[in-house]
Amino acid sequence: MTQPLREKLAADAHRPQYHFLPPANWMNDPNGLIQWQDHYHLFYQHNPNNPSWGPMHWGHAVSQDLVHWTDLPNALAPTPGTADEDGCWSGYAVNHQGTPTLLYTGLRGQIQLPCLATSRDNLLTWQKYAGNPVIASPPPELDVVGFRDHTLWPENGAWYQLIGSGIRDVGGTALLYQSSDLKRWQYLHPITIGDKNETGEMWECPDFFPLGDKHVLIVSPIPLRRALYFVGIYADHHFTPDVHGTVDAGGHFYAPLTMQDENGRRLMWGWLWEGRSEQAQQKAGWAGVMSLPRILSLPPGGSLSQFPVPELAALRNHHFHLANIDLTPGMAPVLADVSGDTLEILAEFEPLDGGVFDAGQTFGLKVRCSPDGAEQTLIVYDGQEVAVDRQRASLDVETHRDRYSGPLQLASGKTLTLHVFLDRSVIELFANYRTCLASRIYPSRPDSLGLDLFVRSGRVRLKSLDVWSMASIWA
Repeated sequence: MTQPLREKLAADAHRPQYHFLPPANWMNDPNGLIQWQDHYHLFYQHNPNNPSWGPMHWGHAVSQDLVHWTDLPNALAPTPGTADEDGCWSGYAVNHQGTPTLLYTGLRGQIQLPCLATSRDNLLTWQKYAGNPVIASPPPELDVVGFRDHTLWPENGAWYQLIGSGIRDVGGTALLYQSSDLKRWQYLHPITIGDKNETGEMWECPDFFPLGDKHVLIVSPIPLRRALYFVGIYADHHFTPDVHGTVDAGGHFYAPLTMQDENGRRLMWGWLWEGRSEQAQQKAGWAGVMSLPRILSLPPGGSLSQFPVPELAALRNHHFHLANIDLTPGMAPVLADVSGDTLEILAEFEPLDGGVFDAGQTFGLKVRCSPDGAEQTLIVYDGQEVAVDRQRASLDVETHRDRYSGPLQLASGKTLTLHVFLDRSVIELFANYRTCLASRIYPSRPDSLGLDLFVRSGRVRLKSLDVWSMASIWA
């Protein structure tokens, strides 16, 4: 049933070709990531009836390689007269004594409470627990702002979960619970509490996991509209963060969720929301894209590093390579014969003197350029930060046209790597795999396909450039 929907929308010039998205209509948060019998299962918040936020279902897709996905029937749908009659909200998936189990937030009116569902047929269909909700109310001693979204892990023979929340007039928090069977839960305490002026009033979509010799807490704070990470020490069921930062500075990456696969990799997906008006989304018939899967690591220093999964190389087609070219302001186009809207771009730059990039240097890549330059998106580095500049990304007034940036300072002798995945309306940028920016663009002209390098000030050497055209993940 899904293939006709995908075929109906296939001609949309803004619809990504190698990022996952539903056959049609609305998608937001990734949910319930799990590897089961060598297959990766991706669940997601989904309105199957409209390309706008609405009664939440759990969409479902499966992959053997993290690249190509097969649509499966919706896993969860609201059930009238129950704790989730107004929506099945975000949650987590685990293997509980050989049984695939989902813990999710049920919505009934304004009441948000944890619910449970299990599968007996390898995750194809799901049965909701008759005793839902499994927690009757938030902790009565706390004046909470929100009580939803779950992360879950086993520890010393018990299950622990965090529920996203906030303490009124204090700040966002994640509330820690303990259980022996996933059905009866004991509230313990907030695992850590933020400052509402710095890290938001309420923390949506908490995710908590070990990485290296530390633990990482990822949250999506209201009203900040971006995901934050905290790195620190977890001991005695309390978490003490010592480093924090923004997961993705591109302005369109939210509600990330992770899983550990059978290879021991910590994989993360995030929701890439649209950058155009609701009217444009309705006209298109779809909204929301899933990020590419990213591998997380913690290098010395404690800041989170993110890498695209190497499996994506299977999509590479035509290849263009260039190396060792000095770039200066006003130079003639270097990549006049390279173009496309589904590309992988890997560029490495170095200072001409072998030292450091000066603050006065400004250079980078142009993508989705029209021949006259009326439409173009810039990926810019200036020695201090890396940015995606969308101010001329589209002539369509229904789209967002602004600039997002994240800090990136490089030590002497270090090169700049810009690893870019361009997929029609999606840009995912990995800058030295330390600063990531995911953004959305909607060029209005069919000839806005150009790619080039630019230098506004200073001189820099292009050490190497590789560009691949990318195949679609859909048959």
